[in-house]
Amino acid sequence: MKPRSRVSRTALTVLALALALVWAFPVYWMLNSAFLPNVVLQSTNPTFLPFGGSFDNLRVVVTDPAFVSALGISLVVTLTTVLAALMIAFLGALAISRFRFRGRASFVLALLLIQMLPAEGLFIAQYKMMSELGMLNRAIGLAVLYTAAVVPFTIWMLRGFVAGVPADLEEAAMVDGLSRTMAFLRITFPLLAPGLVASGVYAFLQAWNEFTVALVIMTEEQSRTLPLWLRGFVQASASRETDWGQVMAASTLVAVPVIIFFLVVQGRMSSGLVGGAVKG
Repeated sequence: MKPRSRVSRTALTVLALALALVWAFPVYWMLNSAFLPNVVLQSTNPTFLPFGGSFDNLRVVVTDPAFVSALGISLVVTLTTVLAALMIAFLGALAISRFRFRGRASFVLALLLIQMLPAEGLFIAQYKMMSELGMLNRAIGLAVLYTAAVVPFTIWMLRGFVAGVPADLEEAAMVDGLSRTMAFLRITFPLLAPGLVASGVYAFLQAWNEFTVALVIMTEEQSRTLPLWLRGFVQASASRETDWGQVMAASTLVAVPVIIFFLVVQGRMSSGLVGGAVKG
């Protein structure tokens, strides 16, 4: 390797590490602050290590009945959204990629146009629709809206994965005696696992972190999702002296399910890629 090339690679590595530290520092500061008392956090001297900290802030958040209720609602809404969006989007992407039908190009164009609509412009229509259906302040109603918002982009994302799997593989399996359904399930479907996982990650993040639609639809206090609960928790703290330790602890607990989801999905994605490579 040439000396100039080695120096350039070293410089790029140092730059990448510096950018990674800048990106990760706010997350670390949130975790660090979650274990420190409010007196320490309000000190003029920043504390970068949680020495002398405790789990008191986390204990206050976990024992809050409103947090437990919001966590349950968010889990129900998010998991329902992910499953429904993947099922609908997978069938839609399969239809677009594998079949030729009248209006196919218009349907694909409509998917792109839907993404251009601002979410705020739909609030009134969504509220009236949910009110007439009796789904205000209900997890299933919020999940329906989230699914409708996520499906167009998820179809577009999965369309690329489905189109990347040659139809010849299914035809070859059918020549070997498999039915069309079995050929799809045993040959094509495993190759689409990475696409399904990537689409599931997108749907999960959109549903878990969404705030504005939930603010409009879930108006009752006992129906709040975690983002709404976190806002109420901060405002309740602000009514007296803001306890930033508890706020950071609450933010950390809201992020924990996302971290767990990514840890589970990472293994599934790797196994899906390996399985697809073997079957290919």
